[in-house]
Amino acid sequence: MSTAMQWTLATRAAKMNPSVIREILKVTERPGIISFGGGLPSAKTFPVEAMAAACAKVLRDDGRAALQYSASEGYGPLTEWVVAEMSKQGMQVSASQVLITTGSQQGLDLVAKVLIDQGSRVLVETPTYLGALQAFAPMEPEIVAVACDAEGVQIDALRQAVAAGSAPRFMYVLPNFQNPTGRSMSEARRALLCSEAARLGLPLLEDNPYGDLWFDQAPPQPLAARNPEGCIYLGSFSKILAPGLRLGYCIAPQHLCSKLLQAKQAADLHSPSFNQRVVAEVLKDSFIERHVPTIRALYKAQRDAMLAALERECKGLLEWNKPAGGMFLWARLPAGLDAVALLPKAVAKNVAYVPGAAFYADNADPRTLRLSFVTASVEQIDTGIAALAAAIGESM
Repeated sequence: MSTAMQWTLATRAAKMNPSVIREILKVTERPGIISFGGGLPSAKTFPVEAMAAACAKVLRDDGRAALQYSASEGYGPLTEWVVAEMSKQGMQVSASQVLITTGSQQGLDLVAKVLIDQGSRVLVETPTYLGALQAFAPMEPEIVAVACDAEGVQIDALRQAVAAGSAPRFMYVLPNFQNPTGRSMSEARRALLCSEAARLGLPLLEDNPYGDLWFDQAPPQPLAARNPEGCIYLGSFSKILAPGLRLGYCIAPQHLCSKLLQAKQAADLHSPSFNQRVVAEVLKDSFIERHVPTIRALYKAQRDAMLAALERECKGLLEWNKPAGGMFLWARLPAGLDAVALLPKAVAKNVAYVPGAAFYADNADPRTLRLSFVTASVEQIDTGIAALAAAIGESM
């Protein structure tokens, strides 16, 4: 007769919580549900034929190396592509500053492991990306929310947050078409943020998974181009190629690179060799310059459809913004309503969204919600927004 083993969890395990978005995705798998909840890119944009051709070529020309262990830093030609791409955005980086990661989410995890101690302060936007909060939480920091407006981080609020305690390890920001709000930081605010961060000695962690998904005008220069020694930059192939590849990249000041590399070696040795070679093959011959405009056109049309549906169905029931790119818009219910409490009523009418409260480090606004417009058809957007309006109207 065996004795039951007593497993003792690490203290940090208590800080690990399930993703609200992942839980909502389970609901949306039910037949008939129109989901505005997931942060998934549209599968219509995945370059399946280009991927198939690249897979065949990689296996034919260099299959054994592609299926073998590889360098932790990343596949050389893919790293060089990142260096060249960043130079177009005004960032002069060397290949030794680039680390290929298993999605940009791993970049958040590596930065957290290398820079955060228990009790150290980390600043974030209000609201901010839920996945970042999840990545930081196990390191047990004090996460401090900094007030934001339509242009991004409020500089006075930043000064107050820095002055209120010990020196923050960094501030995490998403300047382009932010998840969850869809807002973008203006050129003037970027300049102010970078100059003030430099004055305060505040490092910045810039996350940019959506920057290529602009609709009418490319976003301003990255923060990392303005203060390269004071900024870590995270990029992703998930939104411009396919998330199933699980590939991203981290660009850091030279003196941090060795520690980030060591953290990656401990985590997974290296990102998938085969995937890296396939992506490097797909990216040849300016493929991205031809492919990404098709994504922008699709997403812009779907954004416009959602804005039109909201105007038609939700006047007086919701406030919402107009994102200039990306995958999300941000909405707010009338006073007295709660987005979490409303969700079951919306699901009963076969529409789902993500309540906004999950995206706040503290003092959550229960009236907020995130709507993704990229995976639903125009017809589904019309039907889903009408159903959402009905759920709100009944709750009022």
